[in-house]
Amino acid sequence: MDPLTIVLIFFGVILLIASWIQLIFTASNEEFTWGLCALFLPPIAYLYGITKWDLAGDSIKMAILGWVLVGLGISTI
Repeated sequence: MDPLTIVLIFFGVILLIASWIQLIFTASNEEFTWGLCALFLPPIAYLYGITKWDLAGDSIKMAILGWVLVGLGISTI
């Protein structure tokens, strides 16, 4: 694998993990049950972020950037 591919995928995954953790904290601050759902069911966290864009818009943007980096990394293989 090319070093650029590894770097793109690595930073993309780091951004995805960071956005999920940020969504967990955002959801937990609003309601405890949303926080638990976001913790144990990660897709629910992103559904929460889309429905509460004013609170979690930055997390969703970070996740989109992470997916773009992972996609670029995979496309260079």
